[in-house]
Amino acid sequence: MACRVQKRVSLRRKLQILRVLTNSNSAKRISIAKSAVLRLYKLKLALETVKRQYENLLATRRECISLLNHVKENKDVKIEKVRTGTFRVRVTCEKGGDKLVAVLEAFDKMCLNVEQARVSCENGFSMEAIAVAEDQTLNVRDITKVLLKAIGKQSGEKDCSDL
Repeated sequence: MACRVQKRVSLRRKLQILRVLTNSNSAKRISIAKSAVLRLYKLKLALETVKRQYENLLATRRECISLLNHVKENKDVKIEKVRTGTFRVRVTCEKGGDKLVAVLEAFDKMCLNVEQARVSCENGFSMEAIAVAEDQTLNVRDITKVLLKAIGKQSGEKDCSDL
């Protein structure tokens, strides 16, 4: 008999806890159980919604990272003719590789002597130089083309003439 009373007290305690958790005002066991099942169902739906939103955010993140990886950094080569045979060269591009070596090799191929240069690798590669041409027939367009080709090869791009 005492065992039965303990079970009944235990059941009432559990029903009271369940009623508090489900915000149920009913005293009936069936009503409390229905409220608990309804509450669990709502929580399950909320959890599925959160999972779906999380998966959407991950997909968006992957897409953004993919787009950022495919966006090419600006490669900028500006050349000003200071006087006959003397050029002011400004090169800016993304970090990585031996950009300085490639630019200096390009200068060497074009027979340009660098009189003064300033190089920075803080927010990407940038270089300002004053170069004097041994050959007076060099023009700005030729130098620009060769320098763009040099920094393009260093960043892993294929040259069109190599194909």
